Formats: sequence, structure tokens, C-alpha cells
Amino acid sequence: MGEAPENEAGVDGAEVRAAGGVVWRPAAGGVEVVVVHRPRYDDWSLPKGKVDGDETWLAAAVREVDEETGFAVEVGVLLGDVTYPVGRHGSAPSKPATKVVRYWALRVTGGAFTPNDEVDELRWLPPDQAAGLLSYDLDRDVLDRFLASGSGEPGERPGGGA
Repeated sequence: MGEAPENEAGVDGAEVRAAGGVVWRPAAGGVEVVVVHRPRYDDWSLPKGKVDGDETWLAAAVREVDEETGFAVEVGVLLGDVTYPVGRHGSAPSKPATKVVRYWALRVTGGAFTPNDEVDELRWLPPDQAAGLLSYDLDRDVLDRFLASGSGEPGERPGGGA
């Protein structure tokens, strides 16, 4: 349960790029963060998805959050990358690829969630409850980076500065 699921990968041994974020909003006594349920994997994770073609990492993060959650966001601090091996779906053996996911702190500015094919449920939770629901240790590590960054603290401004 601590490992991320295998995803379809590109060419054997290729790097698969994805981007996402810790989506947050101010709440009484702190912040709440988004955790999404993906029916394809029956897991709870942070919103993320593959980078398309020549798209930038940041553009992919903002687009994927919008597609999965319906939320418009204001970009905050870069939270860094996580890397894990992935395999291809299908019967032919293949050399594992590496998936690199880059995350940002992303404050919600508008929008509304509507269940969709990729995400059928979304929960706003305090970070400690979100950590308990997340299916993967790598997502919990990203959430810890968000908390360590000071994002969401009183006085936090756009771009992650205080």
C-alpha cells in the first residue's frame, strides 16, 4: 500500500513525466487539502497527471488539477519531485520506466468538483486526516513538504512568500 500503482509507461525504460499539486484552502485553525479517489486504481491520492507533449510541468499541474477537481488555482511554491518505477500494461515483458512527478502548492481560487472518469470522489481534509487517507507514502512525503514549506500559514501570499 506504500508504493504507487504501476501505470502505462512510454517506450521501454523511458521517463514518464507527470505533474500535480497539494491543492489547499484556508480553514478554521489552519488549512484543508484535497485528496482524490481514483476508481481506476481504487486509491486516494493527490491530484496529478501526465505532461502532454511540449507542455511545461507547471502548465500540466494546473491543467490536471482543473481536469480532475474542477478547481482553478493560484500557484505557490514548488514542492519538488517524486520518482518511482512503473511498468506497461499488457502481456509483453518490458523494461520498467521511471515516473517523475513534480508537485506545487496550489491554492484554490474558484471552481467546483464534479465526479468524472478519473476522479469519482474528492475530500477536503485537514493535513493530518489527509495523510491518514492517502494510499501512498510518496504522497504523504509531498504533503509533509507542503507543511514544511509554510504554505497556507497566516500571511502567506501568492507565489508562496510571506
